[in-house]
Amino acid sequence: MAHVELSLSDVFVPAARTPTEPGFGNFEQWLTTVSRALEPCLLIDLETKVAAVSTSGCELLCLGTPGELIGLPLLHGGLRLLDFTANRGELTEQEVDKIPPLLALSSGRLARGLLRVQATRADTPDATVDAISTPVLADGVVAGSLTFFSGV
Repeated sequence: MAHVELSLSDVFVPAARTPTEPGFGNFEQWLTTVSRALEPCLLIDLETKVAAVSTSGCELLCLGTPGELIGLPLLHGGLRLLDFTANRGELTEQEVDKIPPLLALSSGRLARGLLRVQATRADTPDATVDAISTPVLADGVVAGSLTFFSGV
């Protein structure tokens, strides 16, 4: 017959703690995480300005460096999205509103979709990426969106 023994121990408290003082909320925690992430990801605020982007995210999306993008509007900071037609036309304003990072902002829900990103150099092909976005909340209200990307 099996014997199970349970015991109680002290609560483990990690040495490095996330600051909990006022002004350091959920959005700020994601800001720090995204800036240090190895995965391709992006954090935008309510005004669609880039708050943080990982280095690998910049590479995958054919953008410059994270430092060059912070504070710029997502679609005016060098990100050029194309439709999936043979003509490779830029997305219209109605189509842009439906890309996952912006859709997560407006709907307050998860959003997923494929994006075709125009290459910045003529000798490289356009990139197709799978984007999964989630709204980031601050005090129960949408404060931005967090997007993870994967090359297709």
